[in-house]
Amino acid sequence: MVRHSSLFSQIVGFFDRNQFARLVSEHDAERNSKGFKCWDHFVSMLFCQIAQAKSLREISGGLASANGKLRHLGMKQSPSKSTLSYANQKRPWEMYRSLFYETLGKCQALVPTRHKFRFKNKLLSLDSSTISLCLRLFPWAKFRRTKGAVKLHLLLDHDGYLPSFVHITTGGTHDVTVARNLNIAPESIVAMDRAYNDYKLFSRWTKGHVHFVTRTKSNAAYRVVETRTVPKNRNIISDEEIEFTDKKSYEKCPHRLRKIVVFDKDNDRYIELLTNHMTFGATTIAAIYKDRWQIELFFKAIKQNLRIKTFVGTSENALMIQIWTALIAMLIIKFLQAKSKFGWSLSNLVAFLRWNLFTHRDLWAWIDQPYDVLPLEPISVQLMLPFT
Repeated sequence: MVRHSSLFSQIVGFFDRNQFARLVSEHDAERNSKGFKCWDHFVSMLFCQIAQAKSLREISGGLASANGKLRHLGMKQSPSKSTLSYANQKRPWEMYRSLFYETLGKCQALVPTRHKFRFKNKLLSLDSSTISLCLRLFPWAKFRRTKGAVKLHLLLDHDGYLPSFVHITTGGTHDVTVARNLNIAPESIVAMDRAYNDYKLFSRWTKGHVHFVTRTKSNAAYRVVETRTVPKNRNIISDEEIEFTDKKSYEKCPHRLRKIVVFDKDNDRYIELLTNHMTFGATTIAAIYKDRWQIELFFKAIKQNLRIKTFVGTSENALMIQIWTALIAMLIIKFLQAKSKFGWSLSNLVAFLRWNLFTHRDLWAWIDQPYDVLPLEPISVQLMLPFT
């Protein structure tokens, strides 16, 4: 007797069909659908990510081989390659972006976590990652003369290490261009690398009480206004308050900033940090910048474990749908990882899910005890009649 639907069916059940229908209506996504519903399209692309299907043929064939199990997914039949290709080309990718943010809100509500620091400020990391493309197959994504690319800009919330903002552009878009359009809540702390050095942006954030921690430009011209006491027996070399002396730089950012020099023992180098936070200790500022590495790990995880480097369609719309579906799948996987008591690494969890997608077990019992072997015959639940 089968007591549970497949693991994939239970993962798909995480999404509210009523909310999904509302998004479909808002984006008019089923215009000229000809019987192939948006839900079927979404389930197919989610299967592409978790099962790591390499082509439309593998998506269609993989779902078709799950005989009798598609009904549990809300599908009547698996799509053909041509139907799936047409949907990837024509369905609005903006609906998947909206679905991502709906799923993000649900994950944040169900897994309320705090970052590892004692302060209560919202801690964020800002960075981007380039996804290389073949210019011959993706001529719309021109990056260099012989190379195509898109860029994934991401703002990572350290409360659970989930992306709170995502923006996808062509590879030639500068990182600072996206940062200038961000609306960040006051008293938040943003950790970022040297690519985001923009003195006008620093001035606007300082006026808006948004704190940042980044690397100093090698050619920055400044003068030391005040020298702070350095903590003993730490890797802090110096802690100084500075002002820019270059006329253009000072006009863009006339505020007093803080420059901290840290010695990196692992790489045997000195790191010069720049921040507008004047109250935290130098070791805390250094630890904030070190925790920025989590966004690099996020990019590495999504590229290694999901389909985000090779694509099943060459149009811009198809690529956007696949990337946003990968981000949705990553939210679900990190949610399962956070809820599990087993102590999964993310790569192992993705691999085990891929091998057991159509296994009939309780999902929450499985993520806690994946190696448990179910009995061949279920225990009888027939109650005995109380004969006298």
